[in-house]
Amino acid sequence: MKSIALNQIAEVELMYKSKVKASERPKISHSKDAYIIFKNSWDEKKIELQEQFKVMLLNRANKVLGICEVSTGGMTGTVADPKLIFVAALKASACNIMLVHNHPSGNLRPSKQDEQLTYKIKEGGKLLDILLLDHLIISSEGYFSMQDEGLI
Repeated sequence: MKSIALNQIAEVELMYKSKVKASERPKISHSKDAYIIFKNSWDEKKIELQEQFKVMLLNRANKVLGICEVSTGGMTGTVADPKLIFVAALKASACNIMLVHNHPSGNLRPSKQDEQLTYKIKEGGKLLDILLLDHLIISSEGYFSMQDEGLI
Protein backbone atom coordinates (compact mmCIF):
# COMPACT_ATOMS: atom_id res chain seq x y z
CA MET A 1 0.00 0.00 0.00
CA LYS A 2 1.32 3.43 -0.98
CA SER A 3 1.94 5.95 1.80
CA ILE A 4 0.29 9.38 1.49
CA ALA A 5 2.25 12.40 2.66
CA LEU A 6 0.28 15.15 4.40
CA ASN A 7 1.84 17.77 2.12
CA GLN A 8 -0.05 16.13 -0.78
CA ILE A 9 -3.42 17.08 0.70
CA ALA A 10 -4.86 20.55 0.18
CA GLU A 11 -5.73 22.58 3.24
CA VAL A 12 -9.14 24.24 3.14
CA GLU A 13 -9.57 27.45 5.09
CA LEU A 14 -12.88 29.22 5.65
CA MET A 15 -12.52 32.89 6.41
CA TYR A 16 -14.56 36.09 6.32
CA LYS A 17 -13.02 39.44 7.17
CA SER A 18 -14.98 42.66 7.30
CA LYS A 19 -13.51 46.14 7.46
CA VAL A 20 -16.91 47.57 8.45
CA LYS A 21 -18.05 47.63 12.06
CA ALA A 22 -21.29 45.75 12.70
CA SER A 23 -22.97 48.95 13.87
CA GLU A 24 -22.11 50.72 10.59
CA ARG A 25 -23.48 48.08 8.20
CA PRO A 26 -26.50 49.20 6.16
CA LYS A 27 -29.80 47.48 6.94
CA ILE A 28 -32.15 46.21 4.25
CA SER A 29 -35.79 46.87 5.09
CA HIS A 30 -37.26 46.97 1.59
CA SER A 31 -36.35 46.04 -1.97
CA LYS A 32 -35.57 49.70 -2.71
CA ASP A 33 -32.84 49.66 -0.04
CA ALA A 34 -31.24 46.69 -1.78
CA TYR A 35 -31.62 48.30 -5.20
CA ILE A 36 -29.80 51.45 -4.06
CA ILE A 37 -26.91 49.46 -2.58
CA PHE A 38 -26.65 47.15 -5.60
CA LYS A 39 -26.86 50.07 -8.06
CA ASN A 40 -24.08 51.91 -6.22
CA SER A 41 -21.87 48.81 -6.42
CA TRP A 42 -22.45 48.32 -10.17
CA ASP A 43 -19.97 49.38 -12.81
CA GLU A 44 -22.06 51.94 -14.74
CA LYS A 45 -20.05 51.18 -17.91
CA LYS A 46 -21.32 47.57 -17.85
CA ILE A 47 -24.95 47.85 -16.73
CA GLU A 48 -26.19 48.38 -20.32
CA LEU A 49 -23.47 46.25 -21.93
CA GLN A 50 -22.94 42.97 -20.07
CA GLU A 51 -25.20 40.87 -17.88
CA GLN A 52 -23.77 40.36 -14.38
CA PHE A 53 -25.04 38.38 -11.41
CA LYS A 54 -24.34 39.24 -7.77
CA VAL A 55 -25.42 38.08 -4.34
CA MET A 56 -25.88 40.26 -1.26
CA LEU A 57 -24.99 38.52 1.99
CA LEU A 58 -26.95 39.52 5.08
CA ASN A 59 -26.94 38.63 8.75
CA ARG A 60 -30.06 37.68 10.75
CA ALA A 61 -30.90 41.38 11.27
CA ASN A 62 -30.68 41.99 7.48
CA LYS A 63 -27.52 44.04 7.81
CA VAL A 64 -25.25 43.80 4.78
CA LEU A 65 -22.18 41.63 5.28
CA GLY A 66 -21.01 42.05 1.71
CA ILE A 67 -21.72 41.70 -2.00
CA CYS A 68 -20.15 38.99 -4.13
CA GLU A 69 -20.03 39.03 -7.92
CA VAL A 70 -20.98 35.53 -9.03
CA SER A 71 -20.64 35.87 -12.80
CA THR A 72 -20.28 38.15 -15.79
CA GLY A 73 -21.60 37.09 -19.16
CA GLY A 74 -22.47 38.62 -22.49
CA MET A 75 -25.17 40.97 -23.67
CA THR A 76 -28.00 38.47 -23.35
CA GLY A 77 -27.12 36.26 -20.42
CA THR A 78 -24.81 35.00 -17.71
CA VAL A 79 -24.55 31.72 -15.84
CA ALA A 80 -25.04 31.88 -12.08
CA ASP A 81 -23.73 28.73 -10.41
CA PRO A 82 -25.75 28.00 -7.24
CA LYS A 83 -22.67 26.42 -5.65
CA LEU A 84 -20.78 29.74 -5.90
CA ILE A 85 -23.73 31.60 -4.38
CA PHE A 86 -23.84 29.27 -1.40
CA VAL A 87 -20.03 29.17 -1.01
CA ALA A 88 -20.10 32.96 -0.60
CA ALA A 89 -23.04 32.81 1.82
CA LEU A 90 -21.47 30.10 3.94
CA LYS A 91 -18.07 31.79 3.98
CA ALA A 92 -19.64 35.00 5.32
CA SER A 93 -21.93 33.11 7.74
CA ALA A 94 -24.89 34.79 6.05
CA CYS A 95 -28.36 33.95 7.33
CA ASN A 96 -30.13 35.68 4.45
CA ILE A 97 -29.26 36.45 0.83
CA MET A 98 -30.58 38.62 -1.98
CA LEU A 99 -29.84 37.95 -5.63
CA VAL A 100 -29.49 40.53 -8.38
CA HIS A 101 -28.67 40.62 -12.03
CA ASN A 102 -28.99 43.25 -14.68
CA HIS A 103 -30.72 43.13 -18.03
CA PRO A 104 -28.67 45.28 -20.46
CA SER A 105 -31.76 45.55 -22.70
CA GLY A 106 -33.55 47.50 -19.96
CA ASN A 107 -36.41 44.95 -19.89
CA LEU A 108 -37.05 44.32 -16.20
CA ARG A 109 -39.37 41.30 -16.55
CA PRO A 110 -37.85 38.00 -15.37
CA SER A 111 -37.31 35.23 -17.90
CA LYS A 112 -38.38 31.64 -17.27
CA GLN A 113 -34.70 30.85 -16.53
CA ASP A 114 -34.61 33.69 -13.96
CA GLU A 115 -37.65 32.23 -12.22
CA GLN A 116 -36.24 28.68 -12.30
CA LEU A 117 -32.90 29.76 -10.82
CA THR A 118 -34.69 31.74 -8.10
CA TYR A 119 -36.72 28.67 -7.15
CA LYS A 120 -33.59 26.48 -7.15
CA ILE A 121 -31.71 28.90 -4.85
CA LYS A 122 -34.72 29.29 -2.55
CA GLU A 123 -35.06 25.51 -2.16
CA GLY A 124 -31.29 24.97 -1.74
CA GLY A 125 -31.18 27.66 0.91
CA LYS A 126 -33.79 25.84 2.97
CA LEU A 127 -31.38 22.93 3.43
CA LEU A 128 -28.70 25.32 4.71
CA ASP A 129 -30.97 27.62 6.76
CA ILE A 130 -30.16 30.47 4.38
CA LEU A 131 -33.25 32.45 3.47
CA LEU A 132 -33.58 33.94 -0.02
CA LEU A 133 -35.22 37.31 0.62
CA ASP A 134 -35.46 38.60 -2.95
CA HIS A 135 -34.14 38.46 -6.49
CA LEU A 136 -33.87 41.83 -8.19
CA ILE A 137 -33.48 42.55 -11.86
CA ILE A 138 -31.97 45.97 -12.39
CA SER A 139 -31.26 48.37 -15.21
CA SER A 140 -29.85 51.88 -15.33
CA GLU A 141 -33.39 53.22 -14.87
CA GLY A 142 -35.06 50.97 -12.31
CA TYR A 143 -35.60 47.52 -10.85
CA PHE A 144 -38.00 44.60 -10.57
CA SER A 145 -38.38 42.75 -7.27
CA MET A 146 -39.54 39.15 -7.45
CA GLN A 147 -40.54 39.35 -3.78
CA ASP A 148 -42.61 42.49 -4.27
CA GLU A 149 -44.36 40.86 -7.23
CA GLY A 150 -45.15 37.64 -5.31
CA LEU A 151 -42.77 35.40 -7.29
CA ILE A 152 -40.86 34.23 -4.22
